[in-house]
Amino acid sequence: MNTCDLTLAGAALKALGSGALFWPDQNLLCISDLHLGKAERIARRSGMQLPPYETRDTLTRIASDLEATGARMVVCLGDSFDDLTAARSLPEEERLWITKLQAGRRWVWIEGNHDPGPIEFGGTHLAELPIGALTFRHIAKPGASGEVSGHYHPKATLQTRARAISRPAFLIDSDKLILPAYGTYTGGLRSHSQTLSKLMRPDASAVLTGPRPVQVPMPRGAA
Repeated sequence: MNTCDLTLAGAALKALGSGALFWPDQNLLCISDLHLGKAERIARRSGMQLPPYETRDTLTRIASDLEATGARMVVCLGDSFDDLTAARSLPEEERLWITKLQAGRRWVWIEGNHDPGPIEFGGTHLAELPIGALTFRHIAKPGASGEVSGHYHPKATLQTRARAISRPAFLIDSDKLILPAYGTYTGGLRSHSQTLSKLMRPDASAVLTGPRPVQVPMPRGAA
């Protein structure tokens, strides 16, 4: 399993190439912005049909990360479902798959702006979760420290001699860590955006996801 070692508020963490975060000392896997049921929500609101396989693909990758890490606790950092109706509309096979993934584990759903209310799945539903020096929430708060969040779907671009490589990315500085979106049907906000540049300290770095996660200074110029 290829990972990138990170430290936040004294906690030793591992950024996985999938976009998940593993905290070995707590045996905890953290994932953000799954947006399960997005194809159903788009079809319901616009009539546009997308291949309805994104939930299965996302759940397959979660299962793989759980097997690789052996995590006994899972924290989903909000926007786990594309909206509350999408959560209720998941096919029975996919609902049972989630139940199977939850079996024998502590599972925490952090509320997001897409799924702000309780959902009809097992596990615990919280606004935020403090564990030791870290606090898990959906949207980063300016001035917070020891914070792990999602919401922004950060992406970063690495310029090589041959070409520019753009991937979902973790953003980290001495105060906060923002996870990339884990879901299959999710876009991204580039790290050089004004929003992310204001949130992150000047010495922040980005970890590009992929088979071999790569840590670089957080790109801030136009790309």
